[in-house]
Amino acid sequence: MKTRIAFISANFVARETGWAMTDWGHGDRATTAAFRPVETYRERFGALCGDVAALGFGAIDVWGAHLGPDWATDEHVDAAREALAEHGLTVTSYQVYAPSQHLERACEIAAALGSTSLTGFAPIEDERLPGLLERHGLVFGLENHPEPTPGTMLDKVGDLPRVGVCVDTGWFGTQGYDPARAIEEIGERVVHVHLKDVLHVGEPHETCRWGKGVVDVEACVRALQRIGYAGAIAIEHEPETFDPSEEIASMRGRLEGWLA
Repeated sequence: MKTRIAFISANFVARETGWAMTDWGHGDRATTAAFRPVETYRERFGALCGDVAALGFGAIDVWGAHLGPDWATDEHVDAAREALAEHGLTVTSYQVYAPSQHLERACEIAAALGSTSLTGFAPIEDERLPGLLERHGLVFGLENHPEPTPGTMLDKVGDLPRVGVCVDTGWFGTQGYDPARAIEEIGERVVHVHLKDVLHVGEPHETCRWGKGVVDVEACVRALQRIGYAGAIAIEHEPETFDPSEEIASMRGRLEGWLA
């Protein structure tokens, strides 16, 4: 089966700030404020989908600030589905922060969008999680951010059914751990991938065009091939002060070449 290449809608985290984002929270709040009103949601989400399709993508990871489990009504979800269909986009993952009070709604939205994957952050310790995932036909990928090693991630997900790791190669780079090695060590527990480069080891976590930072992105792709990974690969690049569209389109072309 051909690997699907996706665009993470969080790549536009700084868009609603006028590409003048001070920190992630600033972009998250501005995006939520822009997309939450249901009266304008279809137009805004449709424009987002149109821009993603124009960059050559046929798949998208939908980020929670563009459709939040804490605020999205059925009307929002229906409008999102219409826009996705209009622009020929399938959803490879619903990427959210979903604490216990929003966990069930996050699963409902992921399934409604046609995704089989919920990724990001959810309470692993919530005893409802496996049942909710099974009911909605989902797997959950816990994303690495502060965790320094693959072992830490594997300890967290344990042996829970339908639960694995969403590998963020950039965050392993920030933590100073070889992302390609991390992929091989996580192995069959990799359920989703955010393919990202970062400028340097350590904070601040600054994304960049592949090849400009510390992550050997092609080595990560080769590692995914070695472990037999058959899921989607989402391209991630979230600069604070400029539109990354041109760079992301170029990176999509490189990834297609590596996967050919």
